Amino acid sequence: MRRPIVLVAACTCDIGSHPYHAVQLKYVDAVVQGAACAPLILPALGDALELDTMLSACDGIMLTGSASNVHPSYYSEDVLDPSLPQDQARDQTTLPLIRAAIRRGIPILAICRGFQEMNVALGGSLHQALHGVDGLMDHRENPDLALEQQYGPAHTVALTPLGAMASILGPGDIEVNSLHGQGVNRLAKGLAIEARAADGVVEAFSVAGAPGFTLALQWHPEWRLTENPVSMKLFGAFGQACRDYLAARGRDA
Repeated sequence: MRRPIVLVAACTCDIGSHPYHAVQLKYVDAVVQGAACAPLILPALGDALELDTMLSACDGIMLTGSASNVHPSYYSEDVLDPSLPQDQARDQTTLPLIRAAIRRGIPILAICRGFQEMNVALGGSLHQALHGVDGLMDHRENPDLALEQQYGPAHTVALTPLGAMASILGPGDIEVNSLHGQGVNRLAKGLAIEARAADGVVEAFSVAGAPGFTLALQWHPEWRLTENPVSMKLFGAFGQACRDYLAARGRDA
């Protein structure tokens, strides 16, 4: 049997004088090394993307992290800090992609910006600056530190007992990195909380009742994936869901 194909959502950015569709290597590598699947980069084409064609070709979707934020107009707010980057081409691609993929039962693993995209796509809202909300921690990384320190363990999250993530990892707390300024404000209807930080911020959720694997994480499990047994278990579960989806498609053909 062929390896499952996983669409990896690209961002738009300028490199030198030219615009690019771009994905960081660590996300592509994680699909191969952690999920044992074949990555296919999905350009941020917005309305020009033929969703049915792309969804018919894939067996899973990974929504990557990014320096950019989901535009707050999608949850009826104005931009709080205009200096922060936006990527509406990606928004116009991933938000309808998420809804269509969930309906089809295509497995989804969403990371950081992808986590926020899923909540917004399904009707939720975001805190645009968690560090400005009374009682919440500053979940941002220190940009003055080396990458190894930025992506190092930052705090624990408590897994929801008997949740989908706990069924993969076992019960208890896990240590995660933290590199995000935004986070869930209003959780979309139908989402099940899988983990919270000590300040109550939602750190992981799944889509309750979805026909396929759906797991969204606010941290970055793709960083130095093979050195982290927890991350390998999460990507392994996603990869198995993609293989199961591919096998089911073959049976239904």
